[in-house]
Amino acid sequence: MPYHIIEAQQFDKEILFKLFEKADKFRMKINNCLGGKILATIFYEPSTRTRLSFESAMLKLGGLIISTENAKEFSSAIKGESIEDTIRVISPYCDCIVIRHYEEGAAKRMAAVSDVPIINAGDGAGQHPSQALLDLYTIWREIGRVEHFTITFVGDLKYGRTVRSLCYLLGKFHGVNIIFVSKCSIFL
Repeated sequence: MPYHIIEAQQFDKEILFKLFEKADKFRMKINNCLGGKILATIFYEPSTRTRLSFESAMLKLGGLIISTENAKEFSSAIKGESIEDTIRVISPYCDCIVIRHYEEGAAKRMAAVSDVPIINAGDGAGQHPSQALLDLYTIWREIGRVEHFTITFVGDLKYGRTVRSLCYLLGKFHGVNIIFVSKCSIFL
């Protein structure tokens, strides 16, 4: 059974710190640990930074990439193929799939039928756990802790999947004060 990254809630503090330690090791020394592995990046929504960050990381670790950046228009989805069927077709071609989809819960549906790990890179207004992990890691590296600080989120919070995912992670730690400043038409 593959290990999927679907939502921020699936991580506990112990796993988070293990991931941080592993990330630090990769930052210090790029190696070929993913040589011969193939990552599929399947994006049904536009993204530049997220898609390229996954693809760049895969290449730096010696892996290969197959990709479509506009799967909503340039895949069998245009002919009515379900996302489950798409994943069943794609998974034999790769070792891991990074998915971005406009529909909340799509990554979970795909993971239910995939033979390879699925990484949720944003699903509608739902979650963006990979970004939340990177954001929490950055906080940890920059301020040296993930407890006892105040953070403010500003913007479109109703549909802010990155904010939602990071709040789930921050909620695992003590003394984190979160301030929300929502987008308001009065200030526009």
